Amino acid sequence: MKKLNGFWVFLALSVVIYAVGQLLIGTGLLNPYYSNTLIFIVINIILAVSLHLVIGITGQFSIGHAGFLAVGAYISAILTKLDLPFPVALFAGGVVAAFAGLLVGIPSLRLKGDYLAIATLGFGEIIRIVFVNIDYVGGAAGMQVPHLTSWTSAFICLFITLIVIMNFTNSTHGRACISIRENEIAADAMGIDTTYYKVAAFALGAFFAGVGGGLYAHNFYIIQPTNFGFLKSFDILIFVVLGGLGSLSGAVIAAILMTVVSTYLQGYPETRMIIYSVVLIIVMLYRPKGLMGTNEITSYFSKWTGVKGGRLHGK
Repeated sequence: MKKLNGFWVFLALSVVIYAVGQLLIGTGLLNPYYSNTLIFIVINIILAVSLHLVIGITGQFSIGHAGFLAVGAYISAILTKLDLPFPVALFAGGVVAAFAGLLVGIPSLRLKGDYLAIATLGFGEIIRIVFVNIDYVGGAAGMQVPHLTSWTSAFICLFITLIVIMNFTNSTHGRACISIRENEIAADAMGIDTTYYKVAAFALGAFFAGVGGGLYAHNFYIIQPTNFGFLKSFDILIFVVLGGLGSLSGAVIAAILMTVVSTYLQGYPETRMIIYSVVLIIVMLYRPKGLMGTNEITSYFSKWTGVKGGRLHGK
């Protein structure tokens, strides 16, 4: 029973957070602007933890995550335009994004380091240019999208994303990915199919990025290819690096922090990027390994939750 404590604590905490958010939105204590910001935080967390699986767990330096975000956004928007249910559109957007992850992952994940980063960046730009030249989705002018994303739908997607990624990380597959991150040559020598696990992690991360893209698209009334440029990929990368490579909870905390900072600084357009950059520099100077390093926040509460280092344990 002790092994289940961590899950039940996570479930209870999730229910409390959802209930508080629903109460604030439902009673009007949060105006539409702040309600939208809250949903945007959830979407950014999904994007951060999906990239965390690729970079933080498997150690593959990808900077084309906005491409999967774009695929999920446009596919889900097209399907809701065809009157398919919103959940079906989200799932389909994730599946197509995962397929795109396989297409780019199988040939490019044989590369390493800077070469892999350049390949994934090129993929992201190719996706953006493709949507610019498709008239059906509005081309460069953008595509009108119905506002279907709600606090409930976004939070459910976040909950599922966290559960799946945490369980994957703690499984034998996750340990194989971590071994690849630590020393790919040694992992290969031990008989681990490094290409298979890298592609699997890449596709799974792309799937949840696609789901996040569907939520992103339906949280606004219009999407444009310019929303998914390489700067968007760098924004997501910052969440992972700032939170700490290898720390899921670090990615979550960094996504929340940077979304709040970025939203607050919208009132200062002239100095926004300067202040944003200064905040990043200060954090990285005092926490060069990120806010959490490689630790999980659960390690600080192991005595209460039965969780150590982000993994369930017992006697």
